Amino acid sequence: MTTPADPTGAFADLLARVQACTVCAAHLPHPPRPILRASPTARLLIVGQAPGRRVHETGIPWNDPSGDLLRQWLEMSREQFYDASRIAIVPTGLCYPGTVNGSDLLPRPECAPLWHLPLRAAMPDIRLTLLIGAYAQAYYLGKRRGRTLADTVAAWRDFAPEFVPLPHPSPRNRLWFKQHSWFEAEVIPMMRERVGAALATGDNGGAR
Repeated sequence: MTTPADPTGAFADLLARVQACTVCAAHLPHPPRPILRASPTARLLIVGQAPGRRVHETGIPWNDPSGDLLRQWLEMSREQFYDASRIAIVPTGLCYPGTVNGSDLLPRPECAPLWHLPLRAAMPDIRLTLLIGAYAQAYYLGKRRGRTLADTVAAWRDFAPEFVPLPHPSPRNRLWFKQHSWFEAEVIPMMRERVGAALATGDNGGAR
């Protein structure tokens, strides 16, 4: 199916290929179910870790307590957050990797090198990318990231204007948030301002 933003259907074809990917099927606990949201008009890209069990079951990214906190950080409703025409959501690992001892396994390493580059190339209007968690930061920042996640997040100015590194909004990270109070005081307001600017209409990019 084509849309005014995708007149040749090329983006829809790419998305269909991503969603049909089975490259790491042998390593997954369930049949592959790549979970992402994207469109050629998206302006904000959210790169997280990998779908958890609940997200795998529903097929909706960030449809869990972590997503609730992320939307709180962004000051967005679910309707705003899931508007794929404005916000793309592409995790580092596209499928649920399973768990061990109650903790999610690492994102599969095949996904990002295979799909992120063509997806980003097909979304030329991306103005800002949120890198949520150490795995997203490792892939996109490489050796530029700090020794620890806290170091990377605290050095957010070094990655402007393209990226904003963030901790994962998991309830399991409550202690981290408590120990790093500067994150809520400094980074969240900055992130909200930059997200608002990236999504703003009527500027040089124009609304689509």
